[in-house]
Amino acid sequence: MRLLAGTPYDRPPSCDRCGRPESVCTCPPIIVPKSGRPSDRKTLKLSIEKRRKGKVVTVVCGLSARDDDPAALLSKLKSQCGAGGTFDGDRLELQGNHLDRLRTLLGEAGYNVRD
Repeated sequence: MRLLAGTPYDRPPSCDRCGRPESVCTCPPIIVPKSGRPSDRKTLKLSIEKRRKGKVVTVVCGLSARDDDPAALLSKLKSQCGAGGTFDGDRLELQGNHLDRLRTLLGEAGYNVRD
């Protein structure tokens, strides 16, 4: 007796579309669009704000939570800038003055950037 006999893992994998085993399936491969890049080039606005006690914050405005994934973008920007940050409404806020670095990082990610 085999360990997985009678379970779904005992059977060879089959195609979800035609139901035949994957070794004889002739369905064309599914093309998955690359994620992380916006479909149309959005324009983001960068600015610097001074907070209490002289703290400086770099603000990225113009992201929409429905179209983009602001949490993933914020995580990427925080790690590449080496700073803390938060997502507040439709704004990303990074601690410190990272205007030049963010301009290049967002440009590489496919966004248009203006000051």
